[in-house]
Amino acid sequence: MLGSHNLIAFLAVKNADVARSFYRDKLGLTLVSEDRFALVFNVNGTMLRVLPVGEIAPVKWTVLGWEVADIETTARALEAGGVTLERFEWLKPEEKTTGIWNAPGGDKVAWFKDPDGNTLSISQHVVRP
Repeated sequence: MLGSHNLIAFLAVKNADVARSFYRDKLGLTLVSEDRFALVFNVNGTMLRVLPVGEIAPVKWTVLGWEVADIETTARALEAGGVTLERFEWLKPEEKTTGIWNAPGGDKVAWFKDPDGNTLSISQHVVRP
């Protein structure tokens, strides 16, 4: 029923000004509009509505992720722009160096947090038949 309609993503944040700076300036998302209810970004054709709600309860899982063609290059660019990749204790030593987890099936994932502690990710996936 909804498979042929565009997806809209929602993300709660504490402060619109801080979120605008992070999502627009550090991640390079296109801000298309804003009002007192939301910052609206175009993310490669998907609408992301970033909602300033005051206090938020942090969650322990990834809330947004981007599939990228070259995770190593993207991870280095994010870090060069001031984004810190998570270095989880369970990563292997070589993975801690890059901040990129190598999944058993060949996929690769790196995680980072926005200023409100929302966990975001970038991933590169093996093409499967």
